Amino acid sequence: MKSVLVTGGTVRIGAAVADYMRGLGWRVLVSSHREVAGADITADFSDPSGAVRCYSEAMRILGGRPPDVIVNNAALFTGDPAALEAVNFTAPVKLTILMAGREGVGRGAVVNILDSRVLGPARAGSRAADEADPYRRTKMSLLEYTFSAAAMFADALRVNAVAPGPVLAPLGVHEFAGEMPLGRPSAEDVAKAVAFLSEAQSTTGCVIPVDGGQSASWS
Repeated sequence: MKSVLVTGGTVRIGAAVADYMRGLGWRVLVSSHREVAGADITADFSDPSGAVRCYSEAMRILGGRPPDVIVNNAALFTGDPAALEAVNFTAPVKLTILMAGREGVGRGAVVNILDSRVLGPARAGSRAADEADPYRRTKMSLLEYTFSAAAMFADALRVNAVAPGPVLAPLGVHEFAGEMPLGRPSAEDVAKAVAFLSEAQSTTGCVIPVDGGQSASWS
């Protein structure tokens, strides 16, 4: 049975991805930064050792084998810029490097969850936009890393990304909507894109927007 680790997989998009992959017959492990119902692994990615601990625990649960796929979904949206950097960028980079070190188990895959805002121009000029900048910067860094890691680790790993538009915002976080020619996307739409990239053996360095056509209107 193929296995996938979904970080931040107990709520919102992460939970939708985990549920969808289970429905396809995958062995699904989910992590959370705190002990909550449904989490297989507890790992705080703001802690420098959190990503390594998460990966090691996933391997332990899987009998010493690495997961076939990691979905880097865990994210902070607001707060201390250093914590945003650690959770949104540094932890996915560490998990990708760990996956690239797999030996004797075939090519793995990483799917990074971005944000469709990284595909369009920054929206400056408002306090809300200014406060969102640290978050957007971390997702921009992860976008750039997706491309570089896809080339760097091609022998061992496929690295792709999904960029959701306004789907399921955390409580108290406002998401810019704007024009969506195809209508608001659903969490299941995001999960389907993740599932495709998890299986697409000839695809790497690809970013799929799931934003109802929003990013197309920015071209």
